[in-house]
Amino acid sequence: MNIPKDPVMLLSFVNTQLRDNYPSLDDLCSSLGVSREEIEGSLKKIDYMYDKDNNRFV
Repeated sequence: MNIPKDPVMLLSFVNTQLRDNYPSLDDLCSSLGVSREEIEGSLKKIDYMYDKDNNRFV
């Protein structure tokens, strides 16, 4: 699946998917066939980190 390349758009996309469809980042990545490291690396560039307890990037 094509996911947004722009980090801000990716943030919105991933957090929406996590809120609405997936109980964890690992489940999202597995289902969409994307690399967790790629998502975390891209969002780290704009100072967002995955919060496991809240299942979203903050």
